[in-house]
Amino acid sequence: MAEKIIMLGDARSPSPAIPAILEAPTGLLGDALGRPLHDLRISVTDRCNFRCVYCMPKEVFDKDYAYLPHTALLSFEEITRIARLFVAHGVEKIRLTGGEPLLRKNLEKLVGMLSALRTPSGAALDLTLTTNGSLLAKKAQSLKDAGLNRVTVSLDALDDATFKRMNDVDFAVGDVLEGIAAAHRAGLGPIKINMVVKAGMNDQEILPMARHFKGGPAILRFIEYMDVGASNGWNLAEVIPSAEVVRRIAAEMPLDPVGANYAGETAARWRYADGSGEIGLISSVTQAFCKDCSRARLSTEGKLYTCLFATRGHDLRALLRDGRSDAEISNAVAQLWRVRADRYSETRTINTSGIERGDKKVEMSYIGG
Repeated sequence: MAEKIIMLGDARSPSPAIPAILEAPTGLLGDALGRPLHDLRISVTDRCNFRCVYCMPKEVFDKDYAYLPHTALLSFEEITRIARLFVAHGVEKIRLTGGEPLLRKNLEKLVGMLSALRTPSGAALDLTLTTNGSLLAKKAQSLKDAGLNRVTVSLDALDDATFKRMNDVDFAVGDVLEGIAAAHRAGLGPIKINMVVKAGMNDQEILPMARHFKGGPAILRFIEYMDVGASNGWNLAEVIPSAEVVRRIAAEMPLDPVGANYAGETAARWRYADGSGEIGLISSVTQAFCKDCSRARLSTEGKLYTCLFATRGHDLRALLRDGRSDAEISNAVAQLWRVRADRYSETRTINTSGIERGDKKVEMSYIGG
């Protein structure tokens, strides 16, 4: 049998060039399509204690899989330094991801360091974290005390057998629900619940999930099964379009469309007609939202990606550890963003044959969702 090679990171990531003329940041950085730099997603670990079939399947991430050594990871001080430079360029929201970010030791320390940052206008950041919820019951209060604002919890089913089949490590759904409750008590809200919907695996859980969270404090969001990376064996036939999700829910619980909270919001919003809350639909396969994308992603070893579906990153860690100044790194980042023209999902939607080109996209587990 031929060896299956999965590109988890990107060995070809070059250090970004530093412009000859250095300029002070204005906080109004835009890319080639006029999209601002508003959000920074930071992966703090490549490790996860789940083996979800759509992200870190067990046949790839087995007991022999070699994770990054600790020395390769950005330190909390390095992460904070980079984040400070991004905030000066206009970033107002930072999301910590993984892997599973709560596996990173002493993460509360990093949260405290990031929560002290301020935008050019003096405003605090919107500091959030995405987690599988397995450690949330233990960590919720300490994260809130450190300065975290909100959490997003991944939960793909309420039925225990289905959920265990999805996470593939026999983790019980009740423990995640306990973590969600702890986050609510700690004030880490509004909590968002992300459900990746995969046809034939958990689409029968759409209505039970909607019923469970309807009328509660959490906002349930349904995510189309995406073609991120290569390890999940993605197949278009396994995608349940968001329109079908809305149709199923609305047949029992009528829904009305709602406008976006802000430009670039990833989820299309729908409100229950009886006023008992809302749901969100993230439709990167069938309804691309590239035109408003304002997100940059930083891998756990310091590589900058300007698109979730990128095939190449840019090594900021090398600049940090080579002794480059803040001004030099800031201008290197600005130069990268100004030429950014990524719109993978739009191109894929226009020409679906593009999804079978064999391009080696970086793995979601490496740069976060």
